[in-house]
Amino acid sequence: MRLLVTNDDGIDSVFLHELVRALRGAGHDLFVTAPKHEQSWIGAAKSRHRPVHATAADRGFGCPTWIVDGTPSDGVNIALDHLLPPGAGPEGVVSGINVGLNASLGFIIASGTVAGAWEGALHGLPSIAFSQDLTIETYDRLKAHGGQPDSELLRSLLTSARKAAELTPALICGTPARSFIVHNVNFPFPHDRPADVHRTVPAQVVVPRLFSPAADDGTHRLVFRHGEDLSPASPMTDRAAIAAGHISHTILDYRKLGHP
Repeated sequence: MRLLVTNDDGIDSVFLHELVRALRGAGHDLFVTAPKHEQSWIGAAKSRHRPVHATAADRGFGCPTWIVDGTPSDGVNIALDHLLPPGAGPEGVVSGINVGLNASLGFIIASGTVAGAWEGALHGLPSIAFSQDLTIETYDRLKAHGGQPDSELLRSLLTSARKAAELTPALICGTPARSFIVHNVNFPFPHDRPADVHRTVPAQVVVPRLFSPAADDGTHRLVFRHGEDLSPASPMTDRAAIAAGHISHTILDYRKLGHP
């Protein structure tokens, strides 16, 4: 398949690199566009008030690659409309693998990874967002080591990347064009052995108090919280599936927003 790949953790994210490697290894024809710097939790923001640069780069992917000094949505828009060669339009957009889960309403709506896939859907393309759950301790170690995963995380990431490459063709081919659908897939942690895929719905999680009280200089800082899960016992939610060691697959059909 011909695919556009993006992420929100930036061009140098190992998680992006392993996804690209797995998709290429499965024989897919890729284009890559990724932010210059991490753009997590930025949602579907567009760089409205400043020009955006897109620069061709070689990151060893073996496919055309661009670095965009903007948001994931900027990158997907610019790539689809201006960067890809004429007649080389992709069959779908794949976003990820995100560093951390994108499960529950609060996280899905805020996610730059999901937004990158959503931008593909806005262009009429089937789209997938892949995310890798982590513990807070594992995330802290990853950041402390400059984004390089330890052995346990690397095993999970490699397993997730291979599974992402396996799932992608059926999800893209099974989604009609211009359907405004994003497939949101979250991998459990650890994920170093085969896991079942469960169809899920977004968990109903409230996430208050995301910012600290004002410091002496009057500023507030983001404080990560998983939030409080208010979901009913059924149907199975994305958070519940991940906690049970399953792969969560939620179909985000944006045409259903506002329907009774």
